[in-house]
Amino acid sequence: MSVNITEHRYRTIVVGSGAAGYASAIRLAEAGIETVLVTENVNAGTSRNTGSDKQTYYKLSLASGDSDSVLQMAQDLFSCGAVDGDTALCEAALSARGFFYLLEMGVPFPSTAYGEYMGYKTDHDCGRRATSAGPYTSKLMTQCLEHRAYELGIPVFAPLQVIRLLVQHGQICGILCLDRNDPKNPDARILLCESLILATGGPAGIYRDSVYPPSQLGGSGMALEAGIHGKNLTEWQFGMASLKPRWNVSGSYMQVLPRFVSTDMNGENPREFLAEFFSDSPEMLSRIFLKGYQWPFDIQKAEGSSLIDLLVYRERVMRNRRVFLDFTRNPLDQAIPLEQLIPEAKAYLSIAGAVGGTPIERLRILNEPAIRFFQDHGVDLAKDWLEIAVCAQHCNGGLAADANWETNIRGVFAVGEVCGSHGVTRPGGSALNAGQVGAIRATDCIRRRIREQGDWDVPEAEINELREEVMTFLLKARDAHGNQGAAELFKQFAGQMSDDAGLLRNPERMHRLLENVCVVLADFTGSVAKPKAEELSVFYRLRDMLMTQRSVLVAMCDYAEKGGSRGSALYTCPEGTRADAALPEEMRYRLDNGYLNGKIQETEQMECLWRDVRPIPECDYFFENQWREYRKREKLE
Repeated sequence: MSVNITEHRYRTIVVGSGAAGYASAIRLAEAGIETVLVTENVNAGTSRNTGSDKQTYYKLSLASGDSDSVLQMAQDLFSCGAVDGDTALCEAALSARGFFYLLEMGVPFPSTAYGEYMGYKTDHDCGRRATSAGPYTSKLMTQCLEHRAYELGIPVFAPLQVIRLLVQHGQICGILCLDRNDPKNPDARILLCESLILATGGPAGIYRDSVYPPSQLGGSGMALEAGIHGKNLTEWQFGMASLKPRWNVSGSYMQVLPRFVSTDMNGENPREFLAEFFSDSPEMLSRIFLKGYQWPFDIQKAEGSSLIDLLVYRERVMRNRRVFLDFTRNPLDQAIPLEQLIPEAKAYLSIAGAVGGTPIERLRILNEPAIRFFQDHGVDLAKDWLEIAVCAQHCNGGLAADANWETNIRGVFAVGEVCGSHGVTRPGGSALNAGQVGAIRATDCIRRRIREQGDWDVPEAEINELREEVMTFLLKARDAHGNQGAAELFKQFAGQMSDDAGLLRNPERMHRLLENVCVVLADFTGSVAKPKAEELSVFYRLRDMLMTQRSVLVAMCDYAEKGGSRGSALYTCPEGTRADAALPEEMRYRLDNGYLNGKIQETEQMECLWRDVRPIPECDYFFENQWREYRKREKLE
């Protein structure tokens, strides 16, 4: 197997073509900085291919009557737990700037007739900061930003798969890419650069049960391997989602009170399994309704609405049965006992006029487009059952970065979901805001650095060292001689990750899985079958996925020794309590005491360290003082 290698030089490279990637490339280009965008597929990724009942963008309140401030929003983000205060302040301070920029790009966020951008309350939101352009908000953002990038003439290189970061002396020097224009005869490209923005999204590929689009796999492994620290890698969001298509079943899908049915693996022997746990039908229905508002699994609500997630998980993973939502019949084939539901469910359904009939009839009243979405993907909710699972939805952790979104490797910035700026919980939609803010902060840092440093070059001696490193790395594929194909191993380890380290995390099983991952990585060429040319992509993808899994599992095992259960995960504890006596012993847990919420977990290879969160900076807001500092910072005098 021979691979042709070419070299190119660009001052700044952005990897990723989602909302964060395009925003970064545009900000750089508008600042006059030479920029290219590298992507495997401009039509892939989470931003372009995902959404929800009403996909949310989180920002500062901008309508009459809603009292808000930058500091208040920063404090709310900071209070999510394990969040650095300086990044929280940046996300709050620049949220309006990022939001209005998107409006100027053409994203149709709704306003009043007088130009006020009103909001609604989302999960973990203390106000009404959420807004939406509909179920495909992030897709609209990406499309509008892509159009602007086209107008600016930003070069887009695709399909290039980044397989290694090239780092020397703590500074980024470039990236190694697999050129997949001809899958049967792939080439390799060395792209040298001074600054690199990673906008590769969350490492969705490490889980089998995932609501991420299949095209979203992430690329965190190569960053972690290069020495970039992980941050809060334990913190993910899990929630119920359909499997085909992959889609959150939040909001209206729960509020219309569908029937939960399980079958054996052949689709036989159906039963309404929730009824086994709730002797009181109104209580069961009320908890289903609350899942619309409280869609992500939350261990703090394990005795409330999140009990539904645990029961679905038990049915599917522990009992090995398939789980479905049925919108054609009411739960237990009974009329909805409206007067006995919790007040908010009663009020909501009454005001909406969706109190009778079947779930599909109520859904037509509440949200007709929610039905059409599944029709467009081959599922008719008026007659078809919808198969679901508890799936990974968002990585709240990621790569560690400072208030400029720069990692511990100089010149490497992490923007979007790949960045671990979120904490244990986060307001819904804050990730879309964080990606836009990160693009601004990274660009400003790069712009100032270029202005101070002037011309850029890479010494020939360093380039020669990089060439040797690249050749050694590429030979791994040629020398592979294992028994299992990369695709088979990928599927195997992603499945084990969902079963052992997803919503439910058993310390013993996580340690065992970590050992297995380490064994494969220690002798990768001896574990994986030699790939054909067209299999090189998945060969490198497997390695990246396992590198990510290793760091995530190290972080989870470390947390399991120190904490209890927090966020969107249940760490099993034999001495703990259960959310419901009917749940199995394997679901015993104890809540985190909150002490670790004031700390950040950073992961470096196989080591974890805990540090105090960086507090929200205290600023001197006297105008003349800040004006003077600004002029110094921007070299205006």
